[in-house]
Amino acid sequence: MRKINKAGDTEPLSSGCVTYLASLPLPTETAGCCPYIGELNDTYMDFGLGLPKAFSWQYTFGLPLNAFILFTVLLPLACGLIGLMIGYSASEAWAFIVGVRNELFSLSLGVSLFALALSLLIWFYVHNKYEEIIPTRFNRQRREVCFMPEDYEAPVFVPWESLSAWVIEAQGARPHGVQRQYGMGFGFFYDDRVVSMEFACPALPIAISNWEAIRAYMEYEVHTLKEITDPLDLQGPDDPPHEGMHTFRNARARLHQQIRDKQRGWVYGFFWYLYHVMTFWTLPFWLCEWEVGRVKRMARKALPDAMREWSEPLPKTQWAKPSPELLRLSAKVKALHKRNPRRSITGIFAEVYGTEDTERQQA
Repeated sequence: MRKINKAGDTEPLSSGCVTYLASLPLPTETAGCCPYIGELNDTYMDFGLGLPKAFSWQYTFGLPLNAFILFTVLLPLACGLIGLMIGYSASEAWAFIVGVRNELFSLSLGVSLFALALSLLIWFYVHNKYEEIIPTRFNRQRREVCFMPEDYEAPVFVPWESLSAWVIEAQGARPHGVQRQYGMGFGFFYDDRVVSMEFACPALPIAISNWEAIRAYMEYEVHTLKEITDPLDLQGPDDPPHEGMHTFRNARARLHQQIRDKQRGWVYGFFWYLYHVMTFWTLPFWLCEWEVGRVKRMARKALPDAMREWSEPLPKTQWAKPSPELLRLSAKVKALHKRNPRRSITGIFAEVYGTEDTERQQA
């Protein structure tokens, strides 16, 4: 399968379709945001595991705690309320609550501790990947991408404008309804095989946004990690470019200001505090900060010499330039999007290439 797909092309799947965003990386006119970006500077950007997030720690500790509270507090109370509704006296309902709670306490504690241990084992496995993985590196001065496939001894360098990128939409039947799944990927042909990276996304716009973050960096439209990893703008100008205690403090200060300005109500504020109390308050943010520091101190896998030399900055006079075709088609995409902002970007891609084909035939 050597077909080179253009932006806007689609391919059917048994349960969905693949829509291509590149080769020839045209602007998607969305806000780029991607959690998988690690290091970023004026020369290159690393794509892979990204930096640790506080949410992963909130999930690790919050899920077992909330499950324990659900089965030892909320479920017994619900049982007591049902007892009152069917005619129990207050003392009988209370006895029922205590009985249900005593029956579920040991089981809930064991399940919660098991879930916590399993979550920590998963974290340990993922955390150790930082030592093993050589990230995919995007060099915007050379306009090339460096891949280091696991079964290759030497890195593979690919021209940026020849890289294919796609988003995946799929759906399948489940006992409780239809489940939709989305993903984003990019890759290329090399030695008669496809070398690619794919990962799941919660929604199609987020999948497109992940690609846009990469494209915007390569086209000099973004220059800092904050621009593509901090969509809520929780990092101050003097804060480090990762999540931590500073993002929690900034989020709380913004909440208080919004309540004072009548932009948020007390109900929103109550649930904001409740969520963070149920996820161990500032502990996840402190652990995120600790993990970021630990990742930076890790003995990473050594980069191949060719990749290290390729990553060195170039004099500005030697920087590669975008192709005339990319500049021309990008201008057409932006003009069409400005004319009809609600139209799907993949439909705009298809129209741009359609008019190009028509003009070529008439020439």
